[in-house]
Amino acid sequence: MINRLLGAISRRLQNFNKMSDQLAEVISKRPAQEDLGQDLKRVKVDESKDRKEASVKLPKRKKVALLTVYSGKNYHGCQVQTQQPHIATVEAAFVRALLEADLITQEHVDDMSKMWFQRASRTDKGVSAAGQVFSLLMRLDKEDIVERINTHLPTDIKVLAVKKATKNFDAKNNCSYRTYEYLCPTFAFAPLEEQTNEDFRISVEMVENVNQVMQTFKGTHNFHNFTSRRKPYDPSSKRYMMSFEAGKPFVLDGIEFLVITIRGQSFMLHQIRKMIGLTMAVVRGFASTDTIELCWGPSKVDIPKAPALGLLLDKLHYDGYNKRFGSDGIHEPIDWLQYKKEIEKFKMEHIYADIMKTEKEEMGMFTWLKTLPLHSYQMYVDQPPNDSDEGNDEEKSSKFTSQQSNNSEADKLSNAVSNSSETENVSNTLEQCVSSSA
Repeated sequence: MINRLLGAISRRLQNFNKMSDQLAEVISKRPAQEDLGQDLKRVKVDESKDRKEASVKLPKRKKVALLTVYSGKNYHGCQVQTQQPHIATVEAAFVRALLEADLITQEHVDDMSKMWFQRASRTDKGVSAAGQVFSLLMRLDKEDIVERINTHLPTDIKVLAVKKATKNFDAKNNCSYRTYEYLCPTFAFAPLEEQTNEDFRISVEMVENVNQVMQTFKGTHNFHNFTSRRKPYDPSSKRYMMSFEAGKPFVLDGIEFLVITIRGQSFMLHQIRKMIGLTMAVVRGFASTDTIELCWGPSKVDIPKAPALGLLLDKLHYDGYNKRFGSDGIHEPIDWLQYKKEIEKFKMEHIYADIMKTEKEEMGMFTWLKTLPLHSYQMYVDQPPNDSDEGNDEEKSSKFTSQQSNNSEADKLSNAVSNSSETENVSNTLEQCVSSSA
């Protein structure tokens, strides 16, 4: 009995010694763990400092508004084609110039949303701009930024100014309204009983008639018939037109031209070209103003679309933004007043002169006018064609030209082309004509 009791006591002592050894081992390791925790904290602090130092070294980006002019002749529109990067667009050339000027990074080129890029107006293929605005985040720590960008741009695209804007400025959404111009020969409005050639001269009464027809478009209307892929009950099809009028005619190299001015809050794809195309059809006698009224209804109506040549974005207006931020002492107003001479010079040399030179050489308007009788100016009986691209008028024009290649009037206009002057002379003469007609 005593021996069993002594054995039990001995075993308990052994277990107690073992537990003591384990406890001592745990206690001996504890300081090392605390030291390790302190080391980890120091590493995190060092990493945080490194990140802060790195962020300080990176140049800060500021929201800016870039005032730009360009000729759209050599480009498939303004907006960059991300799915088809080989297609030449104004934005592709513009963004590439910003990268080469070291004002943005390759990451911004690959994903333009990362620099909050926005265009004020998306011009179509061949359409020019005498007053486009791009908003984006970019570096401002370089000298002579405007000259730096223009060095890397082609001659048919030019940046006029870089203006600091509010951090929430959006070139499209902050734009109050837009002004477009359309330069065309006056024979586009010739009555059917008169010859359509370079000898035509429009009368004062006829210009008044043109403007009377154009007044029908003023106000808020449903313009679903003047664009593509818009349903008649889509709220976005309603647009507000502020003014639509033709200016005084002027003669250049034997051909009479006039400038049509269109001002509205916003425009849809092909809208202006269809407004002008239908106006020409009404004035020439292929349709009546009833056709315009029919277009406001829900049915799809067959109407023509004027050629892209001649259309340009003339000016963007930021009245609301300028009233709120333009005189706050921090930001600059987004306007064009101090660049008026530079804009007019670019417009005459690179846009208007080229439009008239191209019209003389290719006779685009003359050929397009022959497609007006091919439209019904009535509601479609069957499913209307898809005109989401450049449209069916160009196809009709091309087919019509091949069938009527021996037309005598075309020969007359072709003879006039051979006597056309150089672009510089056209530009100088045009500037005088436009000034005198204003």
